[in-house]
This record gives sequence, C-alpha cells and structure tokens, in this order.
Amino acid sequence: MKKGLLLSGLTLLLAGCGGGQESTEESQEDSSASQEETVIQVASHLPPMTDIVEIAGDAIEGPYEVELVEVSDNIQYNEALLNEEVDANFAQHEPFMEIFNEERNGNLVALQPVYNAIVGFYSPVYDSIEALEDGAEVAIPADATNEARALMILDQHGLITLDPEAGYSASVDDIEENPHNLEFTHIDLLNLTGAYEDGVELVFNYPTYISSIDLTPEDAVLLEEDEDNTFAIQLVAREDTQDSEAIRALKEAFTSQEVYDYLSELSKEGHLEPAFEMEE
Repeated sequence: MKKGLLLSGLTLLLAGCGGGQESTEESQEDSSASQEETVIQVASHLPPMTDIVEIAGDAIEGPYEVELVEVSDNIQYNEALLNEEVDANFAQHEPFMEIFNEERNGNLVALQPVYNAIVGFYSPVYDSIEALEDGAEVAIPADATNEARALMILDQHGLITLDPEAGYSASVDDIEENPHNLEFTHIDLLNLTGAYEDGVELVFNYPTYISSIDLTPEDAVLLEEDEDNTFAIQLVAREDTQDSEAIRALKEAFTSQEVYDYLSELSKEGHLEPAFEMEE
C-alpha cells in the first residue's frame, strides 16, 4: 500500500555484455514503465474512505500496488480522475458522479457500491423532531444531489411534500407542501458541521463530517430510509479503463473479505452499512 507520492528507483546492474549504455537506458525505461503500470492511484478524501482505500491496497492481488492520493475537497478527486492524474477515486455516490459528468462532459463510471453512509439531520436545539417549531431554519447541502437527498429525508418523515416526479434531482423548488414553514439555507457540504455549531436548528450531515464534533447517527433526530443503497459510496473509474485488468483487480480488492470485515465493524457503531455481500 502506497500513500502520497510514489518514488520509484531501480538499481542498475552494469554488465559488460549487451548493447552498452544505450541498451541499459532502454531497459531502465521499460522496467520503469512496467512498474508504473502496476501502481493504481486512487484519490480519496476523508476517513473511513481513505482507510478503506488502504485496506483494499493491502488486499489487492496480482502485481498491483495501490497508492492513496488524498485530496482536500469534493472537487479534486473527480477532476484528477477526469484529467487522468489518477486511475480511480473513492469518495462519492453515483448521483453526485452523474451530476459531475453532466457539468464537465465527463466519462466517469460507478463500478461498485461499497458502503452506505447513514445520513440524517442533527439539531443543537431539539432533542426530537416532534419538538421542531414552525419557521425553523434547516441547513441543507448546496450541491444538487445531496440537496435532493436531504429533501427526500424530510419528505420520508412527512415534514415536507416533494413533487413525486422530482426524484433524485429534487430541489427546494419542488416542495409542494411545507406545513412547518421551514426556512432552507444552502451550505457547502464541508461546512454543515459548522452550521450545527452555529446553532442552526436542523442540519443535514454525514457521519464522516459530524464525527469531528463527537456526534454519531445515534444523535440524529432524523435518519434516512434507503433500502436500495442509491447513495452508497462507490468505487469510480473512467469509461475507457473500467475493463482493464488493473481496475478489475482494484474492484475485487474493494469487495474483499478484509474490506467487508472492516465495514462490518464500523456498522456496529451505526455509522454505515456494507453495500455488498460476500459470496458463500
């Protein structure tokens, strides 16, 4: 398992036979190229996603090594993959990826759902959703797919009614009924924890982010109901490389027993659920 920048070095054995310096340099270049082809770079963001990349790297079979490329926001991992700076990424669900493809004319493909984060709404004000007052401020993600996800949770619990045709592209404009006159504020996904700390009455969040202030899904006043794993975190690659031997090996590593066991342990804490099953 490699992390960060990969520094490759080959010890050259200078022999007194063969084509001299020129053939030695060609051999070095061929060996370096061969080695580069066995290193699979995977961009990711935060735990547990980065941890899973590392576990998959330890589990991968064949001549391959996995290099974790850590990024600092929710844009870089897709841009890096689209620009062929990495070979895959592991940081998003399929609806988010599809929006990126539409906006950037991308060719990214979701290969394998790995886990479904248990998302919901948290409140620094109310102990239960029954205490929610009319006119409360609700912080929801600013990006389209997570906005829809947040609104669908509110719809599931009867706090709003969405246009049934809106589906996974739902926005506040698709709210047909808002009996509590909730006031919606769009906030970048990475800043939603700050909104909670600032006292916003109802805040959507992921366990990955809310854990920074020692909260877990057990502290949520509303949780998502998603039996289909629509928003499962996926291993993503490019369309032109998805069937390569290296990416197939990577996919197998992400669905290995080692990854499944790790996810199963985390599921006991209520943070997530595995989105694949191990074969008997």
